[in-house]
Amino acid sequence: MKRLVQIGCLLLLAACGGGGSEGRAPRNLDDACSILAQRPGYLRAFRAAERKWGVPVHVQMATIYQESKFISDARTPLRYSLGVIPVGRQSSAFGYSQALDATWKEYQLQEGGRRSRRDDIRDATDFMGWYMVQTQRELGISLADARNQYLAYHDGRTGYRRGTYNGKPWLVRIAGEIEGRAEMYRQQLPRCS
Repeated sequence: MKRLVQIGCLLLLAACGGGGSEGRAPRNLDDACSILAQRPGYLRAFRAAERKWGVPVHVQMATIYQESKFISDARTPLRYSLGVIPVGRQSSAFGYSQALDATWKEYQLQEGGRRSRRDDIRDATDFMGWYMVQTQRELGISLADARNQYLAYHDGRTGYRRGTYNGKPWLVRIAGEIEGRAEMYRQQLPRCS
């Protein structure tokens, strides 16, 4: 009987496992065409945001790669007290774009509406376009400048204006990697069917 209960629990867990692929990263994140072939809805979302906001597809892709590795329900790691007791997440960042709660609420009020969700690729790309256009207006950073758009995205526009990233060598390094990834995706995209 105990064995039957164990099998039943295992089947129940497997059924609740959410076999959908959106919560998992696409395979081969270094190949834009592979990502888009696995998730055709991504390209529609990227193109819609590009038409609406002017942010190039390759810049969106490089930013989402860095923020969530294309995982819809990505969250920041847990913090622990005494090394073992979970006491919450490092921040409220969530979803493809890793938007913080307060910034997401601002987006919902101004642009996205109450029903927009951070784990929906269309809403996440629209959010990124909205945010990056504001960055362009306030700071003059080109929408095609993946490096500096990311620095302002990560540290906020006020932080960017103050140069807070200069005290974070790891962030400057990552911004350079994003610039390289954006260029890689830009070169790959014309070959995608």
